[in-house]
Amino acid sequence: MSRAQLSLKLCEHKFYHCGARHLLIKRTALPKTSTREGAVSFSCTSGTLAGLHRAPRMAHSLAPSMLILATMPVEETKVITASSVSARIIATGIVVAFCYFASTILVTLLMAVLLAYFLDPVVTWMERGRIPRALGSLLMVLVTLALLAAMGWSLVERIDQFSRDWPKYRAPLRTVSTDIEKRMETFEARVSEIEPGGPPARVFTTTDPHPVQTALLGRLSSLYTFLFAATFMPFLVFFMLAAKRQVWHATMQLFPAAERTEVKEALADVTHVLRSYLMGTALVGIILVVASWLFFMALGLDFPFLTGLVSGLCNLVPYLGAVMSWIPPLFIGLKQYHSLAPYLGIFSVLTAFHIVTANLLIPALVGWRVRLNALALTVSLLFWGWLWGAMGLILAIPITAVFKVICDHVERLQPVGRWLSA
Repeated sequence: MSRAQLSLKLCEHKFYHCGARHLLIKRTALPKTSTREGAVSFSCTSGTLAGLHRAPRMAHSLAPSMLILATMPVEETKVITASSVSARIIATGIVVAFCYFASTILVTLLMAVLLAYFLDPVVTWMERGRIPRALGSLLMVLVTLALLAAMGWSLVERIDQFSRDWPKYRAPLRTVSTDIEKRMETFEARVSEIEPGGPPARVFTTTDPHPVQTALLGRLSSLYTFLFAATFMPFLVFFMLAAKRQVWHATMQLFPAAERTEVKEALADVTHVLRSYLMGTALVGIILVVASWLFFMALGLDFPFLTGLVSGLCNLVPYLGAVMSWIPPLFIGLKQYHSLAPYLGIFSVLTAFHIVTANLLIPALVGWRVRLNALALTVSLLFWGWLWGAMGLILAIPITAVFKVICDHVERLQPVGRWLSA
C-alpha cells in the first residue's frame, strides 16, 4: 500500500472514533506521490479536506461539521465551587467587621473627603486668580472653621436659653408622665384582680444614680469620637485640597498603563457625582431650614431658628425625616400649646415640606446625578445606619452612589450597577 493510501486509511480510522470532537486542521507536507496514488494526502491534523473523495462516507459526513467546529470561537467556562463562595462570604464578613470596628477612622476620612470635594471648586477658582493652591486651601479651611464656630456659638446660646427656661417645659412633661403612670397603675390593678391570689410580692427599693451623671458617662465614647474627628479633619481636608494633583498622579500610578484611561474616567465620574450630590444637598438643606424657620416664626413658636435648623436638617433624611422633623416643634410647643389642633397643623406642614423635597427638590437638584432606585436607597440607609448610626445615615447615599459608579466601569459588576439604578 502506498503512503498516500496509508494516510487516507489512518484518517478514516480517526474519523470513525473522534465523532464530533473539535479537530484542529492543519496542512502537512508529505512526500510527492504519483497522480495515480493521489495528488494530495492529509491526516486528521491537515488544514484541507482535499482528498476526502477517497475516504469513506463517514468521513464525508463529518467533514462539514469539522469545518464548522474549526471556525467556532472557544469559550471559557468558569467553575464556581463551594469553596470560592465560602471565601467570598468570609471576605465580606471581614470587610463588614473592619468597617464596624474602624468606624471612627473611616467616618473621619469619608467626611473629610466629602468636605474636600465641596470646597475644591472654590480653591480652584482662587488658584485661577493667581493665589497659590496651598494658601487658598488654608484660607478655605480657616473660613469653614470660623463659620462652624459661629454656628456652634449661636447654638450654644440658644441651648443655654432653653436650659434656663427648662422649668417651664418640665411642668407639662411631668403632667403627661404622671397621667401615663396613673393609667399604667390602673391597668396593672385590673390585671392583678384577674390573676389568682398568691403570697404578697416583696418590694425592693433601689436608688438610681443622678440622670445627668448617667447621661454624661454614657456619652463619653461619643464625645471622644467627636473630638477625634474634629482634631484630624481640618488637617485631612487641607492636605487633600493642597496636594490634589500629587494625590491624583500617585493614584494613577497604582494601575497598569493600559487601565489608566478607564480609571481616569471612573474617578472623573465619581468627582462629578459627589460634587453634584453635595451641592444639591446643601441647597436643599438651606431651603428646608429657611422654610421651617419662617414657618415656626409665623406660628410664634419659641426658639424658631434653633427649632427650624434641627427640624430642617432632620427633614433631609429620606423617608424617616418626615417623622424626625416633628420632634423638635413637638417638644418646644409643650409650653405653648395645650390642644391637638396646633400639632396637627405643624405635622401637616412639615410632612408637606418632606413630600415636596423628596419628589421635587431632590430629583431636580440631586437625584438625576445619583440615579439610585428607591429600594437600593432604603437598603443602603438601613445598612449604613445600623453600622455607623447617625453618621451612617449621612454617608449612606454618597457611598452607594460611588459604588454604583465603580460598578458601571467594571465589566463584571455592571449588572449590579444596572440593578442599583433600575
